[in-house]
Amino acid sequence: MKPTPAGLPIRITPELDFDLDAAGVLGESQAAAYRQATPFPHIAIDNFLPEDLIASICSHFPDEATNNEMLYERGYKGQHKRQINPNQCDPYLKSIFYAFNSAPMLQFLEKLTGIEGLIPDPYFTGGGLHETKTGGFLGVHSDFRLNKKLNIERRLNAIIYLNEDWKEEYGGNLELWDAKMKTCLKKILPIYNRCVIFNTDHNSNHGHPEPLNTPEHISRRSIALYYYTASTSGIDPSQRNKTHYKPRPKDLLSISYYMNKLIKNKKK
Repeated sequence: MKPTPAGLPIRITPELDFDLDAAGVLGESQAAAYRQATPFPHIAIDNFLPEDLIASICSHFPDEATNNEMLYERGYKGQHKRQINPNQCDPYLKSIFYAFNSAPMLQFLEKLTGIEGLIPDPYFTGGGLHETKTGGFLGVHSDFRLNKKLNIERRLNAIIYLNEDWKEEYGGNLELWDAKMKTCLKKILPIYNRCVIFNTDHNSNHGHPEPLNTPEHISRRSIALYYYTASTSGIDPSQRNKTHYKPRPKDLLSISYYMNKLIKNKKK
């Protein structure tokens, strides 16, 4: 797929300067491409952040373990993966993530997607900074729909990749699958300063299920942001509040896939 060239109107000043009106204009300019995309509404935008901003984010990415970070060694559900909550990061990174939760970001996303009344998650449940190391992967899945703490429904994902000099042979493609999990219809390479935004529902099947083929010193890093809406009629309590992992056709022929499921069931 050919990514969309654009840039978010945000500048590093003594305080971050994020232009509300320009953000809305940018969203409107890409709305048709977003809403017409298959297998579900999505877009890939290159050069998403100003160069000085993304460079500073990368320089502040925590190499050492932070408080309460999550480590995934769960086979198909995530292997060699680290999830870092921004609220446990340094003040500079906190300020960046507050900007991603601000009115200009919501204005951009609402104009892009046509989804009104977007709500950010100040707790960054499941989101924040992600890092996957050599051999790691994340199985194809549709995301949890209900944020139980805030009682709101998840509607959008935004992923910003932080991988300088990423080579195609490293893998790590974000794969978008059809609703019936028969075919991968899009593959998006996680290159530096590329942002992928997509609707989340029970059929928005995505992941990077192939093990990373990177040198040991190179990892796949990204920012993951999730956005929600409230419902005037209340949230259906039967909504899934856990991620739903889905096997690909070749996983159904894999002994390791069934072994992982067996181990999981024994732990219940």
